[in-house]
Amino acid sequence: MAQTRDILNHYNISNPFPTEWPAELDSDDEDPDAAGVRRSRSRYSALERTASERKSLLPGSQRTVEGRANLVQKDEPDPLGAPSSVVTSLTNLGLPAEHDTRYRNRFMLSSTTFSPELFLSTTHSDDTTEDLIQGSKYLARSIDQQSAPLKALVETNFERFVRAKATIDNVYTEMRNQGIDTHANTPPSPRHSRRVSGIHFRNISGGSAAGATPPQRPSKNALRRETDYGVQGMKISLSEVSKKAEDVWGPALGGKEREAKLKVILNAVEKDRAIFELGSCLSEAINQRDYDRIVELYNSARRYAAEARAFGEEVRQTGRGLSDDEVYRVVIVGKMWSSADEQIKALKRDIWRKLSNTSAALPLSGVSQAEEHMELITVLLHLGVEESPIWVYLLSRYDFLKNKIAAVVERSKIEIEILRRRLALGERPSSETVAMFLRQASKERPEALDTEDVIDFWSCTLTYFTKLLSLSNGLLGEIIDFWETAQSFVDGSRQKSLPTGYEGESSKHLRLSESDVNGLRSGVTELVSQLRDAVFSLFADPPAEDISSLFSPVPGSAGTPTTPHMGAAFSPTDGRIGRLDPTDLPAAAAKKGEPWEDYAFWPPHSNALSAVHYLQQILALVGVGAGEMVALGPVSKNNAMFEKIKTMIAGARERCMRAVCEAWSKDAESCKAMEDWVRSPDKRDQTRMPIYIEAFERKVLQGMQQVLYLSDTTTKPGGRDILTPPPSKLLQMVRTQFVSSIYKTASGMLENTEASNQGDEEDWVLVTSLNSIAVGATPSEALMQDAINASSRNIRMLLTMSNLKALRNEHVPALIQVFESSFSVKLAEESKTIKDVFGQIDAKLFHSYTKPMVANLTQIVKDGINSPSWVPTNPKPDQVRPYVYAALMRLVMVHTEVSTTVPSTTGSNSPLLGEILSYMLENISQALLEGFKERKPNTYSLPALMQATLDTEFIAQTMTNYSTPKAGEIQGQIYTELDKRTTNEARARLQQELGDMRIVLKKLRDGSRNSFGCFKKPRSSDKDRGRQQATAGAAATS
Repeated sequence: MAQTRDILNHYNISNPFPTEWPAELDSDDEDPDAAGVRRSRSRYSALERTASERKSLLPGSQRTVEGRANLVQKDEPDPLGAPSSVVTSLTNLGLPAEHDTRYRNRFMLSSTTFSPELFLSTTHSDDTTEDLIQGSKYLARSIDQQSAPLKALVETNFERFVRAKATIDNVYTEMRNQGIDTHANTPPSPRHSRRVSGIHFRNISGGSAAGATPPQRPSKNALRRETDYGVQGMKISLSEVSKKAEDVWGPALGGKEREAKLKVILNAVEKDRAIFELGSCLSEAINQRDYDRIVELYNSARRYAAEARAFGEEVRQTGRGLSDDEVYRVVIVGKMWSSADEQIKALKRDIWRKLSNTSAALPLSGVSQAEEHMELITVLLHLGVEESPIWVYLLSRYDFLKNKIAAVVERSKIEIEILRRRLALGERPSSETVAMFLRQASKERPEALDTEDVIDFWSCTLTYFTKLLSLSNGLLGEIIDFWETAQSFVDGSRQKSLPTGYEGESSKHLRLSESDVNGLRSGVTELVSQLRDAVFSLFADPPAEDISSLFSPVPGSAGTPTTPHMGAAFSPTDGRIGRLDPTDLPAAAAKKGEPWEDYAFWPPHSNALSAVHYLQQILALVGVGAGEMVALGPVSKNNAMFEKIKTMIAGARERCMRAVCEAWSKDAESCKAMEDWVRSPDKRDQTRMPIYIEAFERKVLQGMQQVLYLSDTTTKPGGRDILTPPPSKLLQMVRTQFVSSIYKTASGMLENTEASNQGDEEDWVLVTSLNSIAVGATPSEALMQDAINASSRNIRMLLTMSNLKALRNEHVPALIQVFESSFSVKLAEESKTIKDVFGQIDAKLFHSYTKPMVANLTQIVKDGINSPSWVPTNPKPDQVRPYVYAALMRLVMVHTEVSTTVPSTTGSNSPLLGEILSYMLENISQALLEGFKERKPNTYSLPALMQATLDTEFIAQTMTNYSTPKAGEIQGQIYTELDKRTTNEARARLQQELGDMRIVLKKLRDGSRNSFGCFKKPRSSDKDRGRQQATAGAAATS
């Protein structure tokens, strides 16, 4: 209470919480010295700021557009205690708080435009009631924390706050009372202290009432309501200026006549707004390609023009005058029609250009383009034209197709010839290289069938025929679409959806004349003929001698090209060759008599595998395309054209067959190089050669069947058959080439056995696979299973004989069956010929293999018999002579070589082993016979007779499993010859000694069981005797 009383006394106020400052305390209460000092300053010095004081009172405050600072900061912490600031919260909500200052200030607590409702509904829209209560408590605490320093500031600087308010009130009073002399009615007050008594105030009031004067009017610039707060004077000045301007410019801007004219114009514009806007609306519709709107607006323009012409004719006939409105309407209609007519003429020219120039859609057109052309035709019929847009479209389409066929053919033939010449200039691949591709016959990898350049050539050729004959994206498909479109116009079905134009003016264009129809039929026939010639010429014509002759026009001539620009769109290589320069083309290779030099479609050095793979696809296109050609109405009724197409099919088939047969023959010569001396994974007694041969021959035969019969070609229902059965000469060509290829392959295998380039003597080919190793086999056994000493002539001959036997018994009969089923012929004679060929080659190989061994065995036997020590010294010989063991050991080596090289796959000895050992036994027996005949002296005593019998019987009994009738016969001849050369006594004594000799033989055989046990293995089948006769015949001739 004491503090409150002190405040009231100090400031001379009666209420400790006044609502306004007492008026009696507004006077200056400073001491005279201070007042004297203040007079030297401006009257408004309390409101002034120096340059250093005009900076913001708070850090982070903003500046207005004018550059003035205010107390509103660029960002503030959330007043309710949220973790993010106000601007951050607004930015996260996607609001423009950073760039829009006014909008941001509505959320700033320090701004006078702060909106609590907007702040809460925006930044705290998702807060719960509990969150808002906590925020309110946080705000209250913040206010308390901030008001405490403020209270302290006010309490310590209270006098300064009071003086500032007094100054502001004085300035406002002076501005409000501008023009009023306040000192005229108020006497000067004496100086007094702050403590003014009540008597003083009463005296002043009484004095003022006694000396009252009339009130003074404030100035027009005073801040009062009656002066519009200082702008009344400005308004009066502006009103005076406006009145004077109206007096000066009023007559110039007014006038009833001008007003009337403007009203007439306005009424006319409002009345004929559609006419005025028609030209601009038509221009906008043309720019937007809104053809329906264009037709609607143009028909409206034509109606307005027709009405104006009819009105003018009526006026001319009646002779009456025209009012201003009528004249004005006629004029605006004329201007409108002139503008619309010019725009429609330009539009028609643009549509005619599009309709007659289909090259914009190169290289291929689609359904969307046909629909666009029909739309253009519809628009022209709506707008009205002199020529038939239907005929112009069909004619331009015909010209486009004709030029496009020429362009595709020209570019493609040039590129094909360039690729052909590049291949011709290269070296012929070696047999090993060709064989590498022939081994891929069983794999479905077209890119692996030949060299990369050859495959590229075939792909280029296939692409060329695809561009010509494909029904989906080729020129033949476009011709068929063209005829179907033309046919729809001929029979009138397409015209049903077309308009007749304005007042039926275009109906005359909806019908095609008879001459037009005949012209369309002739055009389609011509296009088909052009396409047929393009196909047939590549098959039938030889390669161009001068490649520049393929250009159109010929380089250096003055002609203008008749075909479009030959870019990548027409290129079968998709532009890989690049720009064609007639002066920089590869030269033709010198002719060497190669078969491919006569074929433009044939890549030099191509093998038969890649040929049949691509030719069957090419001829399938040709066959299907030919069927579609003859199914076209104009062509099916044209017999000459039909026969040309049949000739194309027959000629292409024959040329392809001849080319394939030539390549087949060349490949057969290289088939021998397919031998890689690697064992077959399924049959260990063979190499992979028989599998390679069968796969190659089968692939070629199947491809030849497709080429010869065009199996994928079918005749359309009701269409004429263009496929004729293949001529007998082509079938005979295939049969001959098939037999020839088998013969060349077998001969090549024979050459492989004699070749000297199979590697050094120590070179071995080891191919080990998990599938081929016997279960439980040791590493050495595993190596022996797959080891082939390709440098050994004997091993090569043994494997080749085994391969030939497999070919003769399994693979070639399967190929013959494929041939007979594919070509519907029987190869009885050819089969016999092939068997004879294999028999001869087999016999020759067999003789080559056994001849050195037979010679060696014969020499061993004869030398042993003619040896002086052959005659036994013991009267009862109990041993065979050494030459017998030497001969048998030689046979053991043969047995080992054969059984390890061509092991049996059935568990018994291989047939080849039995044939060889039987043949060896026959020759040993023959050597014994000749040796006993030739021995000197030519008589045999009993010991000699017994020795000869022991030697002969030991060999016969040891080789009994390989004995043949011929060997038995020779042994009988041996005993006959011995009997001739002995005495009767020795002969009789021999019969007595036979029992002992059997005992001796048994002992000898038991003693040699380990050495010759390999000959005791059982056999699972009889031997093939046919080889023996062939071998005997070959030996006799040699």
